[in-house]
Amino acid sequence: MMGKGFSATGLRRLRDVLARHVESGKIPGLVALVSCGEERHVEAIGTMRHDGGLPMRRDTIFRMASTTKPVAVAAAMVLLDECRLRLDDPVDRWLPELADRRVLKRADGPLDDTVPARRPITVRDLLTSTCGLGLDMTAKDAPMMGAFFEQGVYGQEDGWLLPAPEPDEWMRRLGTLPLMYQPGERWLYNVSDDVLGVLVARVTGQSFETFLRERIFDPLGMKDTGFHVPADKIDRLPPLYSPDPRTGEFNVEDEAEGGHHSKPPAFESGGGGLDSTVDDYHAYFRMLLNHGTHGTQRVLSRPAVELMTTNRLRPETLAAREAWARDVVHLAHGTGQHGGWGFGMAVRTYRGDYAPVGQFGWDGGTGTSTYADPDNQLVGILLTQTGMSTPDSARAINDFWTTLYQAIDD
Repeated sequence: MMGKGFSATGLRRLRDVLARHVESGKIPGLVALVSCGEERHVEAIGTMRHDGGLPMRRDTIFRMASTTKPVAVAAAMVLLDECRLRLDDPVDRWLPELADRRVLKRADGPLDDTVPARRPITVRDLLTSTCGLGLDMTAKDAPMMGAFFEQGVYGQEDGWLLPAPEPDEWMRRLGTLPLMYQPGERWLYNVSDDVLGVLVARVTGQSFETFLRERIFDPLGMKDTGFHVPADKIDRLPPLYSPDPRTGEFNVEDEAEGGHHSKPPAFESGGGGLDSTVDDYHAYFRMLLNHGTHGTQRVLSRPAVELMTTNRLRPETLAAREAWARDVVHLAHGTGQHGGWGFGMAVRTYRGDYAPVGQFGWDGGTGTSTYADPDNQLVGILLTQTGMSTPDSARAINDFWTTLYQAIDD
């Protein structure tokens, strides 16, 4: 494909718009990487802490939150490629805790009002986030949502959402709960991604991180990516802020030193646990645009990448997800209207903003965003550590994509 790149004017506008978010005092600092074909451009603006100090740098390490999902799912794709998993295999063999499920008669109904599951949960259900379990932040009062937090499947409702117990105990707790929907029936957020990490570990006999490192991170040169930040790199990790929705005060949700990411976690969360940099994430998304190859190396098969990065939801599930996205647009601060879902990531099935149909990726609650676009051979990555307790990082993400698409010079 000839000639696509960025205009100098467009890149200037991109920088100006991002700088405005930092100068407003709402975002302490950010790092952005954009690439189009061979052309690559990086902006590092502002400081690591809200009160100044060290500047943001290209190699700053960020808590990726839910932008973990599109990367973590690659481990399962390796197992599909090698026929160590099949899409429609029931997961009972590896995850007996999820065998013989009961299903709520109503997703928001009492936990003891159930019917038997019509069929087992399959690998495909986990990959498409349709296993029947998930977080619904629009129905916080539903008994099932309370149960996730009471059982300690997830941490506190308004804060840390990563699993705390080690995987076997986490699975045991999950196994005490019914499903909210029949397997395969409804797209639900987050739980499937965490279960997938446990599945990969049990199939391979390795920790989830070890397998990811051997098969994905090392081949791609993702040297700063993992489920914690080692002591010799901790100075490259900013604190995570969750600004007060009323006052805008910068509350520290997670410190770097001594915080959640300063030591290996008991649970390696495929739903939100990775730490990474713009260059590491760029290598991964560029591999997806290259149909699974990195340089001369094949990391994933071409069909595996096509499965991951195209819509996998059936029309009725897709309609439910689209309706959900429209209904929460005011809560999601305008992120998340894509329509489709592949494996571990959103896939645009209609044009809802400046990005074209076919763009794939996801956003994270720590103020992170990463998508690739096959039509334009484009990757965009914007990383902050300003949590989405206020709309500020989401607005910066929105403006990043708006200006990035205007910067394409064709």
